Amino acid sequence: MKKILAYLTKVENFIMIVTFTIMVIASFLQVVNRNITKFSISWFDEAATYCMIYMVLIGTEMGLRDGTQIAVTGVVDKLHGGAKIAVQILAKIVVVAFSFIVFLGGVQLMNIQIRTGQVSAALNLPMSVPYAAMVISFAMITLVQTLDAVGLAVRLIKNDTEEGTNT
Repeated sequence: MKKILAYLTKVENFIMIVTFTIMVIASFLQVVNRNITKFSISWFDEAATYCMIYMVLIGTEMGLRDGTQIAVTGVVDKLHGGAKIAVQILAKIVVVAFSFIVFLGGVQLMNIQIRTGQVSAALNLPMSVPYAAMVISFAMITLVQTLDAVGLAVRLIKNDTEEGTNT
Protein backbone atom coordinates (compact mmCIF):
# COMPACT_ATOMS: atom_id res chain seq x y z
CA MET A 1 0.00 0.00 0.00
CA LYS A 2 2.84 2.38 0.85
CA LYS A 3 4.52 1.62 -2.51
CA ILE A 4 1.35 2.63 -4.36
CA LEU A 5 1.10 5.87 -2.37
CA ALA A 6 4.79 6.61 -2.94
CA TYR A 7 4.38 6.03 -6.70
CA LEU A 8 1.29 8.26 -6.86
CA THR A 9 3.16 10.95 -4.96
CA LYS A 10 5.96 10.83 -7.54
CA VAL A 11 3.46 11.07 -10.40
CA GLU A 12 1.69 14.01 -8.75
CA ASN A 13 4.97 15.79 -8.07
CA PHE A 14 6.04 15.30 -11.70
CA ILE A 15 2.73 16.68 -13.00
CA MET A 16 2.98 19.66 -10.64
CA ILE A 17 6.57 20.45 -11.65
CA VAL A 18 5.85 20.23 -15.38
CA THR A 19 2.61 22.22 -15.25
CA PHE A 20 4.10 24.88 -12.95
CA THR A 21 7.12 25.29 -15.23
CA ILE A 22 4.95 25.61 -18.34
CA MET A 23 2.58 28.03 -16.58
CA VAL A 24 5.41 30.31 -15.40
CA ILE A 25 7.13 30.33 -18.79
CA ALA A 26 3.88 30.92 -20.68
CA SER A 27 2.83 33.72 -18.31
CA PHE A 28 6.26 35.36 -18.52
CA LEU A 29 6.29 35.20 -22.31
CA GLN A 30 2.76 36.61 -22.45
CA VAL A 31 3.85 39.63 -20.38
CA VAL A 32 6.99 40.11 -22.48
CA ASN A 33 5.00 39.91 -25.70
CA ARG A 34 2.34 42.30 -24.46
CA ASN A 35 4.75 44.91 -23.11
CA ILE A 36 7.79 44.71 -25.39
CA THR A 37 6.80 43.31 -28.76
CA LYS A 38 3.16 44.50 -28.51
CA PHE A 39 2.00 41.14 -29.86
CA SER A 40 -0.85 39.33 -28.20
CA ILE A 41 -0.24 35.61 -28.52
CA SER A 42 -3.37 34.03 -27.06
CA TRP A 43 -2.06 30.51 -26.74
CA PHE A 44 0.32 31.58 -23.95
CA ASP A 45 -2.65 32.55 -21.83
CA GLU A 46 -4.54 29.39 -22.72
CA ALA A 47 -1.56 27.16 -21.90
CA ALA A 48 -1.10 28.89 -18.53
CA THR A 49 -4.80 28.48 -17.74
CA TYR A 50 -4.85 24.76 -18.53
CA CYS A 51 -1.69 24.22 -16.49
CA MET A 52 -3.27 26.04 -13.56
CA ILE A 53 -6.34 23.80 -13.81
CA TYR A 54 -4.12 20.71 -13.57
CA MET A 55 -2.20 22.21 -10.65
CA VAL A 56 -5.33 23.06 -8.68
CA LEU A 57 -6.93 19.66 -9.16
CA ILE A 58 -3.78 17.63 -8.49
CA GLY A 59 -2.99 19.95 -5.57
CA THR A 60 -6.40 19.13 -4.10
CA GLU A 61 -5.43 15.48 -3.84
CA MET A 62 -2.01 16.34 -2.42
CA GLY A 63 -3.66 18.50 0.24
CA LEU A 64 -6.16 15.79 1.15
CA ARG A 65 -3.40 13.21 1.37
CA ASP A 66 -1.09 15.13 3.68
CA GLY A 67 -3.86 16.82 5.68
CA THR A 68 -3.12 20.42 4.67
CA GLN A 69 -6.61 21.07 3.32
CA ILE A 70 -8.83 23.25 5.45
CA ALA A 71 -11.03 21.05 7.61
CA VAL A 72 -13.49 21.49 10.44
CA THR A 73 -12.19 19.11 13.08
CA GLY A 74 -14.08 20.30 16.16
CA VAL A 75 -15.97 17.03 16.60
CA VAL A 76 -13.07 14.75 15.70
CA ASP A 77 -10.67 16.59 18.04
CA LYS A 78 -12.98 15.91 21.00
CA LEU A 79 -13.01 12.16 20.30
CA HIS A 80 -10.34 9.66 21.31
CA GLY A 81 -9.36 6.11 20.48
CA GLY A 82 -11.61 3.94 18.36
CA ALA A 83 -14.39 6.52 18.13
CA LYS A 84 -12.01 9.05 16.60
CA ILE A 85 -10.75 6.55 14.03
CA ALA A 86 -14.32 5.44 13.21
CA VAL A 87 -15.34 9.05 12.50
CA GLN A 88 -12.21 9.55 10.37
CA ILE A 89 -13.10 6.41 8.39
CA LEU A 90 -16.64 7.71 7.89
CA ALA A 91 -15.28 11.05 6.66
CA LYS A 92 -12.96 9.26 4.22
CA ILE A 93 -15.87 7.17 2.93
CA VAL A 94 -17.84 10.36 2.21
CA VAL A 95 -14.83 11.84 0.39
CA VAL A 96 -14.35 8.63 -1.60
CA ALA A 97 -18.02 8.50 -2.60
CA PHE A 98 -18.06 12.15 -3.67
CA SER A 99 -14.75 11.81 -5.53
CA PHE A 100 -15.90 8.69 -7.34
CA ILE A 101 -19.10 10.42 -8.49
CA VAL A 102 -17.10 13.41 -9.76
CA PHE A 103 -14.65 11.01 -11.43
CA LEU A 104 -17.49 9.29 -13.29
CA GLY A 105 -18.88 12.67 -14.37
CA GLY A 106 -15.42 13.68 -15.56
CA VAL A 107 -15.12 10.50 -17.61
CA GLN A 108 -18.48 11.25 -19.25
CA LEU A 109 -17.44 14.84 -20.03
CA MET A 110 -14.12 13.69 -21.43
CA ASN A 111 -15.82 11.09 -23.61
CA ILE A 112 -18.17 13.75 -24.99
CA GLN A 113 -15.15 15.88 -25.89
CA ILE A 114 -13.46 12.92 -27.56
CA ARG A 115 -16.61 12.07 -29.57
CA THR A 116 -17.25 15.64 -30.67
CA GLY A 117 -13.61 16.35 -31.46
CA GLN A 118 -13.81 19.84 -29.97
CA VAL A 119 -10.47 21.67 -29.81
CA SER A 120 -9.35 24.72 -27.83
CA ALA A 121 -9.41 28.12 -29.51
CA ALA A 122 -5.75 29.09 -29.40
CA LEU A 123 -3.71 25.90 -28.96
CA ASN A 124 -5.97 23.74 -31.15
CA LEU A 125 -5.61 21.18 -28.35
CA PRO A 126 -8.28 18.48 -28.03
CA MET A 127 -10.55 19.60 -25.19
CA SER A 128 -10.35 16.11 -23.77
CA VAL A 129 -6.87 17.04 -22.50
CA PRO A 130 -8.06 19.80 -20.13
CA TYR A 131 -11.03 17.66 -19.09
CA ALA A 132 -8.62 14.82 -18.29
CA ALA A 133 -7.39 16.88 -15.33
CA MET A 134 -10.66 16.20 -13.54
CA VAL A 135 -10.52 12.50 -14.36
CA ILE A 136 -6.89 12.10 -13.25
CA SER A 137 -7.21 14.09 -10.04
CA PHE A 138 -10.46 12.56 -8.84
CA ALA A 139 -9.24 9.05 -9.72
CA MET A 140 -6.20 9.74 -7.54
CA ILE A 141 -8.34 11.20 -4.75
CA THR A 142 -10.60 8.14 -4.84
CA LEU A 143 -7.67 5.72 -4.79
CA VAL A 144 -5.59 7.49 -2.14
CA GLN A 145 -8.51 8.18 0.19
CA THR A 146 -9.66 4.56 -0.17
CA LEU A 147 -6.18 3.36 0.79
CA ASP A 148 -6.17 5.78 3.74
CA ALA A 149 -9.58 4.50 4.87
CA VAL A 150 -8.34 0.90 4.63
CA GLY A 151 -5.27 1.84 6.67
CA LEU A 152 -7.46 3.44 9.33
CA ALA A 153 -9.75 0.39 9.35
CA VAL A 154 -6.75 -1.88 9.86
CA ARG A 155 -5.67 0.33 12.78
CA LEU A 156 -9.16 0.14 14.25
CA ILE A 157 -9.28 -3.65 13.89
CA LYS A 158 -5.82 -4.04 15.44
CA ASN A 159 -6.93 -1.65 18.19
CA ASP A 160 -3.98 0.68 17.40
CA THR A 161 -5.68 3.85 18.54
CA GLU A 162 -2.68 5.90 19.69
CA GLU A 163 -3.13 9.62 19.03
CA GLY A 164 0.34 10.15 17.52
CA THR A 165 0.14 7.60 14.70
CA ASN A 166 -0.97 8.68 11.24
CA THR A 167 -1.69 6.72 8.07
